[in-house]
Amino acid sequence: MTYYHRLHPWAVVRLLPQMQRVVVARFRNRSNAEGHLKALKRLMPDAEFVIVFDIGFDIGNDSMGEESRDDRE
Repeated sequence: MTYYHRLHPWAVVRLLPQMQRVVVARFRNRSNAEGHLKALKRLMPDAEFVIVFDIGFDIGNDSMGEESRDDRE
């Protein structure tokens, strides 16, 4: 996770078909994200957006997950 992403943990995400998603913008605090979300909903009423708190945990790089897989084999 980059330094910028650590400083801006709140993200507005657009939900797309087939479980896809796009991060539209990142913010330092939730109130700024909510304000941006409100404006986006006015501009694009048919689109679906959510606010998420991104802690930057990447499941693919989880070392504990790989250890547990080795135990099962």
